[in-house]
Amino acid sequence: MRRKFSISVAVVAAACITAGCGTGTDGTRSSAKRPKSESVAISDSELRDLTVPEEMEIEYAEYALVKECMENKGFKYWVGPVASTDARRAGRYVIDDIAWAKKYGYGRAFDEAAEKDRRDHPNVRYPNALQRKDRIRYNTALNGDYDDVLSVELPAGGTVETPRTGCWAGARTQLYGDLEAWFKARKTVTGLTPLYVPDILADERMKKTVAAWSRCMKEAGRPFSSPDEIREKRITETEKMSSEEARAYEIDVAVTEATCAVETTLGKTARRLEREYRSIALKKYGKENSAYQRMGLAALSRARELAGE
Repeated sequence: MRRKFSISVAVVAAACITAGCGTGTDGTRSSAKRPKSESVAISDSELRDLTVPEEMEIEYAEYALVKECMENKGFKYWVGPVASTDARRAGRYVIDDIAWAKKYGYGRAFDEAAEKDRRDHPNVRYPNALQRKDRIRYNTALNGDYDDVLSVELPAGGTVETPRTGCWAGARTQLYGDLEAWFKARKTVTGLTPLYVPDILADERMKKTVAAWSRCMKEAGRPFSSPDEIREKRITETEKMSSEEARAYEIDVAVTEATCAVETTLGKTARRLEREYRSIALKKYGKENSAYQRMGLAALSRARELAGE
């Protein structure tokens, strides 16, 4: 997928107010069954957002279909990695789960695992070992032709593209039924955050709660003005530490952050305002949201069929 615009790191971080933006692995699985191509009927009363575990089911199915497609083209391919449920919670605007903070801090272990996969996963090592012409064939088979793309204008401006061809496009067509409609709906709905996140951060209810959280942090010996400041300074604070030292430091800060977020209800406030402002933003894109939900639920049904459930 290729983007034609950029968003500042601060906006991207803020956009993760309730949804995790982290990465990580959660094992692999595959199936030889193929989902049927006929349509899946989803009534209006059934429309809803997918849960994280349901999204993971679809991702596993995508990998299984891509694996089959690549093997049919004469290449090896492996299912996974798929980010775990816990990994997807990393990168939120604020941590308010003390148990999660004690275990993961700010998700350094997930970052390190993802970096290892980028170097050592079979899906990286295998194509890198191919001759140049075969590596080009492999990449085209997997990702498609970037001279033949679908293009969608995003609500906040700019466009994003994805190839019409390739095994990834084929897998998503099989699961979602209509690649172009799904891509447009998905990028529209998931591209709304830059429109409403500034309003959340500017809301007096949010400002008041962040101020209370900041006072709590100062009293606990961690004088940060906002969760954003922690994210901004975390890298520089730990860059000269060993991995173990950095993890211990981050867990300590994260637990303090989570404790203060619980005491001041910052996490609950952020989630409540996220629902409120996202609902307002979605009013203009109700048709796209309904299509996104409908195709997601249809893909879930096909994914479960693929897995033999």
